[in-house]
Amino acid sequence: MVAMVVVMVMMVVAMVVAMVVVVVVAMVVAMVVMVVMVVVMVAMVVVMVVVMVVVVMVVVVMVVAMVAVMVVVMVAVMVVVMVVVMVVAMNCVCVFLKKHSCTIAQGCRC
Repeated sequence: MVAMVVVMVMMVVAMVVAMVVVVVVAMVVAMVVMVVMVVVMVAMVVVMVVVMVVVVMVVVVMVVAMVAVMVVVMVAVMVVVMVVVMVVAMNCVCVFLKKHSCTIAQGCRC
C-alpha cells in the first residue's frame, strides 16, 4: 500500500516535471520564433529603406540629367542664334559698306 502511494506520488511528480519541461521548451521555442520574426521584419524594413533610397537617387540622377540636357540644349540654341545674328549683322554691315562704295582694303570682307 505504501509502495503504491509512493509510486503514484512519483508518477504525479514525473508528470508535473514533464509538463513544466514541455511548457518551458514551448516558451523558449516561441521566444526564438518571435525573435526570428522581429529580425525578418527589421530586415524587410531595411531592404525597403534601401530600395527607397535607390529609387530617390535614380530620380535625382534623372532630374539632374534632364536639367543638364536642357541647359546644354539652351546653350547650343543661344550659340546658334548668336552665330546667326553675327553673320546677318556682318552681312548687313558689308552690304551697308558696299552700298557706300566700300573696298576690301577698307575692311569689308564679304
